[in-house]
Amino acid sequence: MSKKRNHKNRRDQAETVSAASSDAAGLSEGTWHTDTGTVQLEHDSYVPGAWVLRVNGVPSSHIVPDRPDQLEFEYMRWFSALAEEHVDRHLDPTTLRLLHLGGGACSMARYLAWRYPAARQVVVELDAALTRLVREWLDLPRAPLLRIRAGEAREVTESLHESSREVILRDVFAGEQTPGHLRTVEFARHVDRVLTPDGIYLMNVGDTRNLKGTRAELAALLEVFEHVGAVADPAMLKGRRYGNVVLAASHAPLPEPGSEAGAALAKELLGGPLPAQYKDTAWCRQLVAETQPWHDKPADQMPAVGTITGA
Repeated sequence: MSKKRNHKNRRDQAETVSAASSDAAGLSEGTWHTDTGTVQLEHDSYVPGAWVLRVNGVPSSHIVPDRPDQLEFEYMRWFSALAEEHVDRHLDPTTLRLLHLGGGACSMARYLAWRYPAARQVVVELDAALTRLVREWLDLPRAPLLRIRAGEAREVTESLHESSREVILRDVFAGEQTPGHLRTVEFARHVDRVLTPDGIYLMNVGDTRNLKGTRAELAALLEVFEHVGAVADPAMLKGRRYGNVVLAASHAPLPEPGSEAGAALAKELLGGPLPAQYKDTAWCRQLVAETQPWHDKPADQMPAVGTITGA
């Protein structure tokens, strides 16, 4: 999984920002054995007072304990830009219910709790031991505002009531790939059932230069949702490198080129440390072309969690 960061002028910032919070209560460098392997917590050498959480050696979360508004990973900034644009146009920020599939150190949940203090959030994390550590390390809002639920993302999603969430964010990885059973048409239909009619589904896709995974996931979304969109930096969208693509899906309109909403979102994305572009439904359909979406295999042919057909 690629966690793109911006290190420009970090050392300059280090000279002007106090590092007093670098030894925040509850945080210390070390490695812990958890249910799915190991997690490592270490100081961020570029950002004073910040920490990086590695899960099985892969950077998973960036933590600034006293600054939940700071998002270091670029794809999380894209998450926030899309979520806030959608909330502003279609949803009531005082009654938001959010579901996070994949938790890590709850960086995105902490940000959205800061942005929407009345929102109720559930973070689903497979590793129960990690959820306990995160509660110990960080001053997280308590239930009912922010609950961390140990569980498998698809099983939890399938168990939820219809139209019970306005925003669903998927950031689940096993190594550098999202498990296959979270990338199929059938899973997209489960997400659709759980979302309200004007809700939004956001997902982080780690992909290669050929954008095979992005195309297949967009094909699945287009079978289920009326509107889809994609955000990434230009080099990624042109197939020049490995990286992250953030996808969005909704039955409510997403920004269109030339519209006020589209212009505002484009400005927001271009103004980040790693300038990114937003692509609308028409562009996504063109990218997909003849790509076939992935499907679940029949239950009696499913040898392991994550198996899909068409991959």
